[in-house]
Amino acid sequence: MRNDMASTGAGLPESPSLSEGSRWRRRQFVSLLEFAGSSLRPDGAACWLDDDGLPDPTHPVETWVTARMAHTFALGALLGVPRAQERAALAVRGLTDVLADEEHGGWVAGRGPEVGAVVGHKAAYAHAFVVLAGSTGTVAGIEGAPALLADALRVLDEKFWEPDQRLHLDERSRDWSVVEPYRGVNANMHGVEALLAAHGATGEGEWLTRAQAIGDRVIGWAEANAWRIPEHFNASWEPQLEYNADRPHDQFKPYGATPGHGLEWSRLLVQLDVESGTDGARTAAAASLFDRAVVDGWDPAGGGFVYTTDWSGRPVEPRRFHWVAAEAVATADVLHRVTGEDRYADLAAEWWEWIGANLLDVERGSWFHELDTENRPSGRTWVGKPDVYHAAQAVILPELPLTGSFALSAQEAGPILTA
Repeated sequence: MRNDMASTGAGLPESPSLSEGSRWRRRQFVSLLEFAGSSLRPDGAACWLDDDGLPDPTHPVETWVTARMAHTFALGALLGVPRAQERAALAVRGLTDVLADEEHGGWVAGRGPEVGAVVGHKAAYAHAFVVLAGSTGTVAGIEGAPALLADALRVLDEKFWEPDQRLHLDERSRDWSVVEPYRGVNANMHGVEALLAAHGATGEGEWLTRAQAIGDRVIGWAEANAWRIPEHFNASWEPQLEYNADRPHDQFKPYGATPGHGLEWSRLLVQLDVESGTDGARTAAAASLFDRAVVDGWDPAGGGFVYTTDWSGRPVEPRRFHWVAAEAVATADVLHRVTGEDRYADLAAEWWEWIGANLLDVERGSWFHELDTENRPSGRTWVGKPDVYHAAQAVILPELPLTGSFALSAQEAGPILTA
């Protein structure tokens, strides 16, 4: 069982001017970061955490997990969370010293769990998170982050960006010589997130231009497909709607439409409008994506969002993943802010109530990562609680001004969580 500080965020000062919801969200953010602290090894690589928040020795240390931890701790540093600055710096060192590929450049997918073992392929998904970590760390003044960001942006540009398509390819071999024919929207979604963050950290317009181009391509595909986003493509960027029909439980490449990604893209499109200074150019599409994801994904009977549906909106994998609920409340928050429509706030309140009743692990800390269709903790696709990135962003977003990236929002808010 986690201690009281990890479970409740005890010790955080609470202004009487804050609402009860604000006080809870701020405590929860601190609690999530405290839970995640045990993920970091002395060398900075982030371990996969089990249900008790202890490192799982059967998993490799992975670049995407370590980068998410570096980003989340850097947000905590900007907001004044105790120990977040040193933990962010440690995670940056893990990316630089442990997971970087000294022989071929870029970042390997992971290392271990056996001594000397390397998960060597190079994934745009993981590299996008390294850019995100470097960007947030740069804004937060984390040692080593500017150099990390410069290197990660160079690799993302040189090895993954397809200029003729204005999109990122998905995966290459460790030595970069073999390009996998698969192309995917998931890596590009996190590419948009990373490029928005990089634009905020560097001021370089090319990163915003690329984020806009990716977002607009996805809007076109979704609009032509009843606002269900095609996730999988061939090397010519032609949709492959039946891809992985025999693997509906895949963590990263499941068959069909993913309502959680519809929600996440919706939030990112709003942030693209904010960062670009465009008044609603993409927000209308964001609202359409949101509405489709809610109609297809939310179970009005038992509550919770399903993981995937077929192309008619019928559930394929009906289990509930924590990250989908986190993106739902975050997206409802930003859409309420930019549109003023109360329906978004009403939905967010309903979903927060469901999260509180079903996803929060009040005994051991953090959120259950997967529930079955009866909203009981499960573990078919997601075992343990590998990271707090989605949950931490969801709980703190309503406390921050809306910008193009969490780093800029946290910087503008200032150290609101200083003990």
